[in-house]
Amino acid sequence: MSTPRNPFPTVDIIMELEGGGIVLIRRKNFPPGWALPGGFIDYGESAEAAAVREAKEETSLDVQLAELLHVYSDPARDPRHHTISTVFIATAKGRPKGADDAAEAQVFYENTLPAPLAFDHAKILQDYFTYKRSGKRPRYNG
Repeated sequence: MSTPRNPFPTVDIIMELEGGGIVLIRRKNFPPGWALPGGFIDYGESAEAAAVREAKEETSLDVQLAELLHVYSDPARDPRHHTISTVFIATAKGRPKGADDAAEAQVFYENTLPAPLAFDHAKILQDYFTYKRSGKRPRYNG
């Protein structure tokens, strides 16, 4: 009998700062690039608790989760493993500071996004900005 292989559950957080802008981190580890704060959900931890924890660990900011944007599950979204990410929109106050596995954290706007963006975060951010403009959430397109 073979050992089951399951996707890894993760969270990503779109952190809206008071006064505008969203927070992205520059990753210290593979894969390189800029990314939404986020990470793996620990065993025994809810997705919501993981989002709050990861936001704090990577940006030094406390967040208030506001809503769920979407769930992203393309098996190719992460080059390391098959992951399924629950993406939250959250609010935060203060100035982000990169910590944990974030080399730095900065504030960006739709027209100032850095490159390259890691994982499928360009798609997630495109969906987010579309949602903010139109109120239309991403749709399943499998």
